[in-house]
Amino acid sequence: MFAAVAPRYDFLNHFLSLGCDLYWRRATAKALGHALARPKSVAVDVCCGTGDLALALARVSSGKVIGADFCHPMLERALEKARRGPLRTRASGGPVGHAVFFLEADTLALPFRNDSVDVVSSAFGFRNLANYARGLEEMRRVLKPGGAVAILEFSRIRWPVFGPVFLVYFRHILPWLGTLISGVEGPYRYLADSVAKFPDQEALADSMRQAGFVKVCCRNFFGGVAALHLGDKSTGE
Repeated sequence: MFAAVAPRYDFLNHFLSLGCDLYWRRATAKALGHALARPKSVAVDVCCGTGDLALALARVSSGKVIGADFCHPMLERALEKARRGPLRTRASGGPVGHAVFFLEADTLALPFRNDSVDVVSSAFGFRNLANYARGLEEMRRVLKPGGAVAILEFSRIRWPVFGPVFLVYFRHILPWLGTLISGVEGPYRYLADSVAKFPDQEALADSMRQAGFVKVCCRNFFGGVAALHLGDKSTGE
C-alpha cells in the first residue's frame, strides 16, 4: 500500500497538511535537541517513510541518524532526497560531517543492540504498527539509559468549533483528494480510518509509561490535529 503512493507521498503530505507537517517535524527535532547534541549521538527514526524527520534530525544532530522502514520504495525516495540536500549521506563508509543512513528494517524487531542509541523517533508511522506495545518495547530496548523517545502522530482535535469542520475534511475530503492526486485508491481512506482507531493522547501516554518510559509529556499542534509525545528511558536502568 505505501509503496504504491511513494512517488507522490511527499507532495501529498505537504499539500494536504498545508505545509504544517514540515513545521511539526522541525519542532520534533528541536524538542530532541538535548539528546541529539551529545557527542557521537545516534538517533534512529523508525517508520521513517521518505525520510523527512530523519533529515530534520540530521540537521541538528552532532552524530549520525539512521532512518529505518520496511517499505523499500519509501527508502529509495528518502535516499534520493538526502543526496539532493545539504547533508552528506552514506550506506557505508564515513564522509566528513553529519551522516544519515537509511536501513530496511521492521520496527517490531529492530536490528540494534540493547542500550545502543540516544534517540528513537517516529513521525506519522507508529500508528501503522501491528502491535503498539511491542513497538514501544523495542524503542525502549534500543535506547540508552537517559535516551529520548518522540512519537509524532495525528490525534483528536480539541477545538470545539473547528473540530467538526476538520473532521469532515479529514474523513471525507482528504481521502478523495489523496486518491485523485496519487491515482491510488485505498491509502488515504486507510489514513482517515487508522487515525480514528488510534489511541487518544492520554491512552498513548499511559502506554508509554507502562512500557517503562519516564517524563512522558505531550504537545498539541493546531489544536490536536497532531500531537508530539515525548519521554525518556530512566537513567537508573
